[in-house]
Amino acid sequence: MGMTMTQKILAAHAGLDEVRAGQLIEADLDLVLGNDITSPVAIKEMEKFNKETIFNKDKIALVMDHFAPNKDIKSAENCKCCRDFAARHEISNYFDVGEMGIEHALLPEKGLVVAGDAVIGADSHTCTYGALGAFSTGVGSTDMAAGMVTGKAWFKVPSAIKFELIGKPNKWVSGKDVILHIIGMIGVDGALYKSMEFTGDGIKNLTMDDRFTICNMAIEAGGKNGIIPVDELAIQYMKDHSKRDFKIFEADEDAEYEKVYTIDLGKLEPTISFPHLPENTRTIGTFDEVKVDQAVIGSCTNGRLDDMRIAAAVLKGRKVAKNVRCIVIPATQEIYLQSMREGLLEIFIEAGAIVSTPTCGPCLGGYMGILAKGERCISTTNRNFVGRMGHVESEVYLASPAVAAASAVTGHISAPEELGL
Repeated sequence: MGMTMTQKILAAHAGLDEVRAGQLIEADLDLVLGNDITSPVAIKEMEKFNKETIFNKDKIALVMDHFAPNKDIKSAENCKCCRDFAARHEISNYFDVGEMGIEHALLPEKGLVVAGDAVIGADSHTCTYGALGAFSTGVGSTDMAAGMVTGKAWFKVPSAIKFELIGKPNKWVSGKDVILHIIGMIGVDGALYKSMEFTGDGIKNLTMDDRFTICNMAIEAGGKNGIIPVDELAIQYMKDHSKRDFKIFEADEDAEYEKVYTIDLGKLEPTISFPHLPENTRTIGTFDEVKVDQAVIGSCTNGRLDDMRIAAAVLKGRKVAKNVRCIVIPATQEIYLQSMREGLLEIFIEAGAIVSTPTCGPCLGGYMGILAKGERCISTTNRNFVGRMGHVESEVYLASPAVAAASAVTGHISAPEELGL
């Protein structure tokens, strides 16, 4: 029996000719990632190991993005811990205020991840990089600490589910709708510890930003990782952003999959995940009016340039509804700059939205948009658990940038078609 894309990458990094689902392996790592919340824990764990050296100063990335710029003394101390550690070990990929962005948008943009890589990150949405044909997965801070010291990590080789994407998405349907549809279909544990492998002719009709979004939320279906075959678009992206060599792995024709789903992109509609689980999905027109108090457009899921352009296309010439707060968060400094050059920020501000410096901010209930009791938010983020963005009696509805922007204008959950778009 052949191997999947993920299994081939893991075999190569373990120095093995082949691996099988369920097999325990130790693999060499191309990158170890941490942020301002998880890295201080990993640094303290290193001290428990009595280890004072790291395996490679160029293969560790520390990104200050969750509570940076610092919101309080504790977050300032966490960032200082990371800053001092990076300076002490001369870590080349340390990103702080002025250079940082939301980690899973920043690393591909900086060319730090390419096809064929094996990456761990002490953040669950590390699975984003599968859009480039890499194996990437989230780990705990202790595993991050071990990875920084040894350059290795142990894995149980995952089995796989194949999602064959066909057709072309309609206007205002994006990668966010694709992955929300899938999570609604299989559930938040439907791909538990499995590799979600996205294939099919429909891939060519998805932008790179769509693909990043799809792989980003593999974890919301319980997936170990998400991964997409490398095509010309992905190759061009890597050439534009990275000087590193990359290696393309393709699944064998006789690779084994536990399940195979076929999804016609042309039949998908704007999809919303209702509280309090990402699997609680509905489409526009299937529910009664839901008023919103806040709209958030950003995050590692939907803070990229395509997302900014889509939101601006909806908001241009319109006004955010009275009593709705619209918060736009470009995911990196470069995305912020390009949005400025294209006049997108002007559109947002004239519409009555605010534009934030890159930060995870409200996504995890950090700052820059915390909800009060009874408030509802339509958000392009990735989780809507109880209390995720604030008070335990607030509600978060997950959606695409198009739906979030349209909802900000109408004051209730809406598709752009309601605005005549």
